[in-house]
Amino acid sequence: MNLNIVEELVRKGKNFLEIAQYHEALSCFEQALLLDQNNPELWNFKAVSLRAIGRYEEAMESFNKSLEIDPRDKDAS
Repeated sequence: MNLNIVEELVRKGKNFLEIAQYHEALSCFEQALLLDQNNPELWNFKAVSLRAIGRYEEAMESFNKSLEIDPRDKDAS
């Protein structure tokens, strides 16, 4: 796994979220997840993106996956 690629994808994804380009953000986070599937932060970002475009059921699945990997944020969004 190339951590630099993942970090760059996350940076791009966050930038897309900030400017309400949710489909582009989702694409970045999905690409990052292909490289690092056990990263709860990536699943959380994917969930935020999915929720923003109205794909609520998939968003819940991604939020749950994040918590499954790291249950630290039981009170998270």
